[in-house]
Amino acid sequence: MPTLVLSFSLHTSFRAGCNSRPAVKVREPQLGPIRWNSGADGESPDGRKGTLMRRAVDNPVDGVAVDDVMRAALDATSGTHPHPNPRVGAVIVSPAGVVRAVGVHIGPGHPHAERVALASLGSVAGDTMVVTLEPCNHQGRTPPCTDAIIDSGIRRVIVGARDPDTKVSGRGIARLRSAGVEVIDSGLASIVEANDPSYYHHRRTGLPLVTLKIAMTLDGQIAARDGSSQWITSPEAREDAHVLRSRNDAVAVGAGTIREDDPLLTVRLDGYDRHQPRPIVFKGHKDLPTGARVLARDPIIVESHSGSSTDMAASLRSLADQDITSVLVEGGATIARTLVDAGLVDVLIVYIGASLAAGAGLAPFAGSFDSIDDARTIVFQSVERIGPDIKITAQIGDPS
Repeated sequence: MPTLVLSFSLHTSFRAGCNSRPAVKVREPQLGPIRWNSGADGESPDGRKGTLMRRAVDNPVDGVAVDDVMRAALDATSGTHPHPNPRVGAVIVSPAGVVRAVGVHIGPGHPHAERVALASLGSVAGDTMVVTLEPCNHQGRTPPCTDAIIDSGIRRVIVGARDPDTKVSGRGIARLRSAGVEVIDSGLASIVEANDPSYYHHRRTGLPLVTLKIAMTLDGQIAARDGSSQWITSPEAREDAHVLRSRNDAVAVGAGTIREDDPLLTVRLDGYDRHQPRPIVFKGHKDLPTGARVLARDPIIVESHSGSSTDMAASLRSLADQDITSVLVEGGATIARTLVDAGLVDVLIVYIGASLAAGAGLAPFAGSFDSIDDARTIVFQSVERIGPDIKITAQIGDPS
């Protein structure tokens, strides 16, 4: 039975320009006191061994709580979708503890958060920069942020998390320190990573973070026997599902869903005018309908003739190579079963509609359930009421 590591964010309110609020209240992470040790045991909070930077708990920002300033940096990224780049916010604080500037990165080719914050000010000599991610030290579409920080006269940088990208991975920190800039570990890496889970997952695993979404009746039917399913869940739950779409790089379905429902796979929320996820269609030997609406949206067509776990893993790795850091899978039953069998589901979200089928229609997973020994362990992360429906967020497998 596969064990999957959950990497799911329940951290930020939806601020993507919607006039109507989502039916679900999305919870903020709690930034409590920093209780990491000072490194005397030679181990960092995430379990990595080695030389540690000084901890922010030992180095308050001139009377300003580090967690408060890091919160401002994280809040600055709310509503941004810069993938495949990371979500990054930066705050510059004066020696008197006053927040002077806030910068955010909005996407590839645009200035990074550190440079945005610096550009809004004149002299910053002696100031402190609090940034959610380790500054880059390589030339990409934009120049290295470390150069801008060093040239500016910033005396101290507090880093939220190290960048897992192999092009950075400690090099930014090393460059700043070699130039005499004090670099401090915030001790808040787990919270910072929760602000952009798919980026960290993508860089560490070479795979997109996969969320499997299921909408079903109380007794586990995703559609009637005739294929009809509109609507099993309430308008409130469907709105929340569109919020989910807005947070993912791509939305994937099987060819059967395209033939049956002809979906556009777009985010449809009042006032929403930002990122639209890339549509992905998994297909076998049969061709897609030539008039399918999704074809006008430049979908990625994944041909998977064998339907094996190995084939699915290779397909996901190919998507990651195309800079897809997260995929929301919305159907169908064969794809769902293949992903679960392959241990490729990172987050499971189930909407249970306030309805009872009271009969056998279509189940959320293909195949048979032959023995109770075949059942997989589920670890519930949250259970929420959305309108008349229930939303369950879980991981599959034992986290230990």
